[in-house]
Amino acid sequence: MTNIPILKEREKQIYHKGEGVFDLTCDTKSLAGSVSQRACVFCGSRVVLYPIADALHLIHGPIGCASYTWDIRGALSSGPELHRMSFSTDLRERDIIFGGEKKLYASLVQLIDTYRPNAAFVYCTCIIGIIGDDVDSVCKRVTEEKGIPVLPVHSEGFKGTKKDGYKAACESLSMLVGTGSIENIGKYAINIMGEFNIAGEAWTIKEYYENMGIEVVSVFTGDGRVENIKRSHGASLNVVQCSGSILRLAQIMEEKYGIPYIRVSYFGIEDMSKALYDVAAHFKDNIGIMKKTKEIVKNEIDAIYPDLVRYKKALSGKKAAIYVGGAFKAFSMIKALRSLGIDVVLAGSQTGNKDDYEVLRNMCDEGTVILDDANPLELSKYCIEKSADLFVGGVKERPIAYKLGIGFCDHNHERKISLAGYSGMINLAKEVYSSVLSPVWQFAPKKHNAEMMK
Repeated sequence: MTNIPILKEREKQIYHKGEGVFDLTCDTKSLAGSVSQRACVFCGSRVVLYPIADALHLIHGPIGCASYTWDIRGALSSGPELHRMSFSTDLRERDIIFGGEKKLYASLVQLIDTYRPNAAFVYCTCIIGIIGDDVDSVCKRVTEEKGIPVLPVHSEGFKGTKKDGYKAACESLSMLVGTGSIENIGKYAINIMGEFNIAGEAWTIKEYYENMGIEVVSVFTGDGRVENIKRSHGASLNVVQCSGSILRLAQIMEEKYGIPYIRVSYFGIEDMSKALYDVAAHFKDNIGIMKKTKEIVKNEIDAIYPDLVRYKKALSGKKAAIYVGGAFKAFSMIKALRSLGIDVVLAGSQTGNKDDYEVLRNMCDEGTVILDDANPLELSKYCIEKSADLFVGGVKERPIAYKLGIGFCDHNHERKISLAGYSGMINLAKEVYSSVLSPVWQFAPKKHNAEMMK
């Protein structure tokens, strides 16, 4: 045990498997003063909508909000890159006192005239909710004047957690869905949802489906296009990854258009294969799709299996800590790391719910620490106590790993290396191998620091 304390109010959001009754508290606002790793509501909406490459993204609020979310994802585009520019109404003290509606209108008109986007998203920040700007009416006016959809995103940061930002983004996207023509969309058509084309992953996944004989109508939202989103209600199935971010939209589309959805993951051999098989099974009236799917899975696994065996031999017995945004990612990472012989000793997420953590508990070994909405001290404490050799997380967790002198694998939306699909599994194995077994750790004061904290 270390002498690092845990805040009393946080104790119910931490569970050691095998100790007591499982009753993990989640779906709550972050504890003030705990220095949560979570982002705000506004940031949650931005990470969902940001990859729509031919839309204008305007942050209505102080310049700092725009700076914080500038180029927030490593989402690649095969065409326009308007999404990578960060626009703000840059509200100042005078605007806060007298209102920012005129400034918002002028900004939208100027930006639309200059960049000719196919749609515009207007993000409400904390201060907009406080001063009460009528963003909806401004968006409606500009829509009528400019002839493109101008959509408000009610993502005021104080409204809740990052998950509420996901919902705000989905509500805005639902205003676009159903406004385009579904002519020429075939019977075997899907939407890929919750895939943000980090390092080109959406292109890999889309190619798998197309090789199976499946038409992809739209990707939400990686390498996204406004026109494809408008006609996405013509698909027969929504395939939802990262369900926390986009599940609300899938539910809306099921209620409004009768489109069923399934939840999948594209990380690791097991879940990647299941995703393809599940989609093929949905279109069971076409046996050719399942036949092609089996061929794809066999060929892809045959191509990478020898290398995975080699990496597993080197990594067997190592221990990993996982802390990611959505719990669904944690499920896949546990399976993927186990296939490399790595034991998971800590698993947590920023946005998991009761059902997610129940699944996580069943997947984890005895003694594993399960956390909801953790902070740096807690993550450090349990990495030390569990003697983790690897930390899988995002940009905020990287410094924690390096300060502790352990390997790190970036699984967040800033990364530049694809980890999805079969090729992504090899990339994951390479990154874990090179980080965990790097000779640099012999110079890190890992053992000394751990003893000092005990």
